[in-house]
Amino acid sequence: MTDVNEPIVSNDTVLGGRVRVFQPVTGYRAAIDPVLLAASIQAGAGEKVLDVGCGVGAAALSLAARLVDIRVWGIEVQRELVRLALQNVTANEMTGRVDLMGGDLLSPPPRLGPGGFDHVMANPPFEVAGTGNAPPDAGKAVASVEGEARLVDWVSFCQRMVRHKGSVTFIHRADRLDELLAAMRGGLGDLVMFPLWPGNSGKAAKRVLVRGRKGVAAPLRILPGLVLHGEGGAYTAEADAVLRDAGPLVF
Repeated sequence: MTDVNEPIVSNDTVLGGRVRVFQPVTGYRAAIDPVLLAASIQAGAGEKVLDVGCGVGAAALSLAARLVDIRVWGIEVQRELVRLALQNVTANEMTGRVDLMGGDLLSPPPRLGPGGFDHVMANPPFEVAGTGNAPPDAGKAVASVEGEARLVDWVSFCQRMVRHKGSVTFIHRADRLDELLAAMRGGLGDLVMFPLWPGNSGKAAKRVLVRGRKGVAAPLRILPGLVLHGEGGAYTAEADAVLRDAGPLVF
C-alpha cells in the first residue's frame, strides 16, 4: 500500500543521460548548479571528496560519473532527500564508490573526521533567513533558505573536513560573494573566482564558483568564467561540453 504522505518523485537524468536522478516533483529540484559544481572539482586517482548538503546526490553522482577512480561522500540534513540519494546511488550502480548519509553539519556524524578529505564541495542555501519570502514547500525552504547553520558555518565545516592543501569549492549567488570570500579567508588561500555568465548580452553573473585551498598562501584570482547561453537561449558549446558531455571546468 502506498503511503499517502510519500512525496511524488520524478525520474530525471543529468549529464546527457549518464546519471539518473530520482527527486521530488515539488520542493527543491537539482538543476545545473550541482552539475557545474561537480565539474569544477579536479580530483586525482584515489582521492576522497565530500559533498556538503548533497541533496539527492546530483553533484556527487555527476562527479563520480566523470572521475571513476575517486571516492565520494555526501552529507544531507533532510531525511527524505537522503532516502532518494541512496536510491540514486543504487540506480547508477555506484555503491562502494559513492557514500551518502544523513547528518547536520553543526553536529556531523562521527565517521566524518576532520582533515579526512582531499576536496570538499558545497551548494549551500542561497537565501539569508528573514530577508525574503520563504518557499511554501518545507523541503525547498530548507534547501533554499539558511537555517541554524549560516554561510560562515558551512565554510567553517568545509575547512575542517579538508586536508592541508586540499581544496574547498562553493557555488553561490554572486551578490553574496563578499560574504563568502570573507568567510573563506579565515583558513583558505589561493582563492579563485569563476563567474557563470548567463549570456553574451552584458548581463551580470548571478552565480559564481569560488575555490580555495587550505593552508596555501596565494593572491586572489578572477578568471573569465563560463558563458552559459548563446543566441536564442541555447547552451553555448562550452557549456554543453560540461552539462551534457561530462567535461570538466578547469580553473
